[in-house]
Amino acid sequence: MNEQLNETLLGWIKIFNDPLWDFLVVFLVAVGIFYTVVTGAVQIRLFIHSMKVMKSSRKEGDDDHGITPFQAFVTGLASRVGVGNVAGVAIAIAIGGPGAVFWMWMTAFLGMSSAFVESSLAQLFKVRDTQNQQFRGGPAYYITQGLKQKWLGVVFAIALISTYGFVFNAVQANAITGATSHAWGWDKANLVLSLGSFSFEISWVGLFLVFITALIIFGGIKRIAKVAERFVPFMALLYLAVALYIAFANFAILPDIFQLIFSKAFEFDAAAGGFFGAMVSMAMMQGIKRGLFSNEAGMGSAPNAAAASDVKHPVNQGLVQMLGVFVDTFVVCTCTAIIILASGLYENAGFEGVALTQMALESQIGAWGDDFLAIILFLFAYSSVIGNYAYAEGNVQFINNNPKVMFVFRVFVLMMVYLGSVMSVPVIWNLADLFMGVMASINLFAILLLTPFLLMLLKDYTSQLKSGVKEPVFKLDKHPKYKDKVNSNIW
Repeated sequence: MNEQLNETLLGWIKIFNDPLWDFLVVFLVAVGIFYTVVTGAVQIRLFIHSMKVMKSSRKEGDDDHGITPFQAFVTGLASRVGVGNVAGVAIAIAIGGPGAVFWMWMTAFLGMSSAFVESSLAQLFKVRDTQNQQFRGGPAYYITQGLKQKWLGVVFAIALISTYGFVFNAVQANAITGATSHAWGWDKANLVLSLGSFSFEISWVGLFLVFITALIIFGGIKRIAKVAERFVPFMALLYLAVALYIAFANFAILPDIFQLIFSKAFEFDAAAGGFFGAMVSMAMMQGIKRGLFSNEAGMGSAPNAAAASDVKHPVNQGLVQMLGVFVDTFVVCTCTAIIILASGLYENAGFEGVALTQMALESQIGAWGDDFLAIILFLFAYSSVIGNYAYAEGNVQFINNNPKVMFVFRVFVLMMVYLGSVMSVPVIWNLADLFMGVMASINLFAILLLTPFLLMLLKDYTSQLKSGVKEPVFKLDKHPKYKDKVNSNIW
C-alpha cells in the first residue's frame, strides 16, 4: 500500500479511535475493579482452585455435545497467545516505554475477574445447535436471552465477526509476513503476474497463509479444538523456555528491569492526549490497549469458546478462562518484556512491532534468535487465526446458520488473511484497536447488566464447595427466580 493511502486511512481511523479509547481505558479499569470487589477478588480467592479445575477438566465433558473444558481453554488460549504477546508487547514498550508493561499487568489482574464473569455467563445461557447438537454461546446469546435485546445481540455478533473473523486475522497475517521478512526477506520474493499491459505483485507468503488457514476453517469447531489442544501448549512452552533462559542469563539485572517497569508506569508527563489529557499517560494507554488485545479479558471473545464446553457448573469454565488471562499476560507477555528490556533496544525507534522483539532476541542468543522467533511467531499467529475463526463462526451461526452464508464468510476470512499480509503495520494495528474497542464496549455494558445472574452462579458454586462437594453441579430448578429468565434445557 502506498504511503499516501496509509496516511489517509490512519487519519480516518483515528477520528473514531481516539475518543473511543479515551472512554474505554477508564471503563475497562472501572469494570475490572467493580467485579474484583463484588466477587470477593475471585482471581485471588479461587486462583489455586482454578488450576485444579483446569487440570481435572482434560477428560471432562461429552464429545457428543461439546468440547472438553480443557479444549475450550486451549482454544481460547490459541486466540490469546499470539501476536499480542510478541509484537504487541514490543509496540507497547516502543511507544509507551517500560511502564506500559505494568499497565498490561494491571489490565490482566482486573481482567481476570471480567473474564471469569463473561465465561460463566456464556455457560449459563448456552444453547444446543439444532443441526448437530453442539453447544454454542457467547455474548450474543446472553445479550439476547438475559437482556431480551436480540437487536443488540446481532450488533455484537457483527462487531465480533468484523473484529475476529476479519481484522484480527489480518493482524496475525501481517505479523507473520513481517517476521519472515525480517528473518529471511521473504516479502521481496513475490509473484509478478502480467495481464497484457498490466502487471501486479502477489505475495506468495500471503497465499501460503490463505492455503493453510483454509485447511482448518473448513473443518469446524471440533477440528479447531483438537488442533489447538495439540500444539498450543507445545509452542508456548518452547517460547517460554527460551525466554526463561534469557531471564536467568540476565538474572543480575532483573531487579533493575522490574524497578524500571514500576518507576516508569507512573510518569504522566507524556500524556496520551484526548479528553482525559494528563490523567492517562502514554504508558497506561499503550499498556491497556495492548494488554486487552493480548489477553482479551472482558472483550467478549473467549466466552464463545467457553460456551462450547461441556461442564457440570457454569463457574467451572469461568475459572478455567480466568486462568487463561493469567497465563497470557503474567507469563508469556512478561517473558517478552524481559527479552526486550534486557536488550535495551526498545529505545531505538527504528524498530517496529515484531522486528523489535526479533532484534532483542538476536542480541541475547545470537543470530539464530531471529529465525527462531519467526518460526515461533508463525505458530503463535496461526493458532490465533484458528481461535479467532472459532469465535467468529459461532456468531455467524447466531445471525444465520446457513451453509451458503458460512461458505461466503469463510471466503471473506481468507481474503482478509491475504490483505493483512500486505498492509502496513500502523494501519492494521489501529484498525484492530477500533474494532476491538467497539466490541469490548458492548460486552462490558452487557455483563454489568447481567451481574445478578453471575452472583447467583458464584454463590451456588462456593456454597457447594463449603459444604464439602468436590465437583459442584448446577441445577437451575434450585433457583426459581432465574428459571424463567434462562431459556435452557441444559441446566
